[in-house]
Amino acid sequence: TKHPFMKDTYESLIEDIAEVAGYLWNKGWAERNAGNISVNVTGYIPASLRDKPALCPQVKLPKAFVALSNQYLFVTGTGKRMRDVTHKPFDNASIIRINSGGDAYEIIAEQPIVPTSELPAHLSIHCWLKEHRSDCKVVLHTHPTDLIALSQTTKYKDEATLNALLWGMHPETLIVLPKGVGVVPYEVPGTMEIADLTLRALESHDVVIWEKHGCLAIGENIIDAFDMIDTLSFALMSSFLQMHYGYSLSHFKFECIY
Repeated sequence: TKHPFMKDTYESLIEDIAEVAGYLWNKGWAERNAGNISVNVTGYIPASLRDKPALCPQVKLPKAFVALSNQYLFVTGTGKRMRDVTHKPFDNASIIRINSGGDAYEIIAEQPIVPTSELPAHLSIHCWLKEHRSDCKVVLHTHPTDLIALSQTTKYKDEATLNALLWGMHPETLIVLPKGVGVVPYEVPGTMEIADLTLRALESHDVVIWEKHGCLAIGENIIDAFDMIDTLSFALMSSFLQMHYGYSLSHFKFECIY
C-alpha cells in the first residue's frame, strides 16, 4: 500500500525535494551550503534514465554497499545551497547510479554535479534501510539551530534526559516521534565513523542528533522526514521560551495524551 504522501511520479518527488529545501532555508537550518538530502528513487526513475550513459567517469566508493547494487539515488551536491536547490534542483543535485557490485557510482542526470561530501554516510544509511526499513527512502540532514545548541550541553547529551524534555513539552512530539531521538557523539562529518554510529542509533530511532553538528532523519518521503525535525524544533523552542522568561518547565503526564 502506498503511503498517502508518497508521490506517484518522479517529477512529483523532485518537486517535494525542492519544496523541503526551501523550508530548510526559510527555517534558518541551511546556512551557506549546510545540510544534504538523498532519496532512493529506484522505483520512480523514468525508463529514459535507467540505461542512460554516465556523464562522467565512475567513482569508487570507500566500501561496497551491496544492498544498493543497481539502485538510483537523488543526491544534493557538494558545496550546493538549499536555497538554490529549491529553485533549480538539477543545477544543485544529481541522480547517481550504483554499479552492480555496490562499490562505485556514476552520475547519470541531469548534470555532472558531484554529490555531497557526506555521501558515504548517506549510502551506509540507505544500504541499511534497504535491508531493514525498505519503506524508508529518504535521508535528510540539516542544521536546526535549537537542536545544535542543546547538543552542546552536558545534561542533554544524555538520550533519556533529552527525550523526556522533548516529549514533555508538547503532546505532538510523542505522537509524531514515539521512538524519541538518538544522540550521536561528535565525529568528523562525512566519515564512516559517524555513519556507523548513526546506524546504531537508527536501530531504535527515526531521528538522530549529531552532537555540535546537526540532525538527521529518515522517512518514507521527504515531507515526513522534515515534519519530524520540525516537530522536535517546535517542542524545543517552547522549552527555550519558558526558560528564557524564568519559568520552570512543567511537563505533562504522558498518559494524558491518549
